[in-house]
Amino acid sequence: MEGRSARHPTEPCLEDRMIAETVCSAVSAAGLGIAAVTAYRKRFLAAARIAAYALVPLGLVLTGVVDWLADTAFSPTAWAGFGVLGLSWVLFTTTRVAERRRGGTRKERKAARAAGPEAVAPAASAPSLGPGSRPAAKPAAAPRGDEDFSDIEAILKKHGI
Repeated sequence: MEGRSARHPTEPCLEDRMIAETVCSAVSAAGLGIAAVTAYRKRFLAAARIAAYALVPLGLVLTGVVDWLADTAFSPTAWAGFGVLGLSWVLFTTTRVAERRRGGTRKERKAARAAGPEAVAPAASAPSLGPGSRPAAKPAAAPRGDEDFSDIEAILKKHGI
């Protein structure tokens, strides 16, 4: 190892960082070129938006985020950390989905069971309007085999069919 310092085996080398920075710079240059062509076509709002997106990779290089990503991309410990974060996210979302399907949290279900039929407001069963001019409807009798279509027949007769 002439002229090189000993480094950690998982640490990315300078060439990896240079490649990442070159790619980011090329993407920014291409995006700015597309923005210039779009502005030439008198679409200034779209050109400004394209330029904004094109400057993001260059900003990431200049702030050092690319160096951090290069360090992270070649680190098995970092990938294990991302795996743990992904697992926790999956567990969180599946428990939220299951909770919504079951109807809330344990406390909410327990409160609903304890409330029982009293959950409806006491005045909700009383009619909101006074006695109407129409006569009260008769309760429908239990349908038998021949009377299943009585409602449908009444509607058809009403319309003259």
